[in-house]
Amino acid sequence: MANERARALRKRMSEGERKLWQALRERQMDGVRFRRQHPIGKYIADFVCLEKRLVVEVDGGQHTEDAQAAHDAERDRWLRAEGYCVLRFPTIEVSRNVNGVLDTIWAELQSLPATARHRHPHQERQRA
Repeated sequence: MANERARALRKRMSEGERKLWQALRERQMDGVRFRRQHPIGKYIADFVCLEKRLVVEVDGGQHTEDAQAAHDAERDRWLRAEGYCVLRFPTIEVSRNVNGVLDTIWAELQSLPATARHRHPHQERQRA
């Protein structure tokens, strides 16, 4: 299932993902909550702010290969169709310039309206 895969991905985050997560976690950016390795449909987003519907991806070198780039493009199209904005950053950029990456994320957050305060579909499950 997606939740088990997301849990496994959280345990083996790349160095760039760890560095970015340290800056995004615990509402450090304008009080906005980000989740890491979060399932959205059949995909798992590296980071997502559900309130602003912003997905942030940290891409390693494999994302430059044709097959992976095509998969990423299809994934981004699906996420955009679902109302998400997608930002992608190469791991090397996160490692070398995390403050610049954070500035870009912050600017994007400022441009996005907050979505209606309803529960995300995965939270709609009945609680026993």
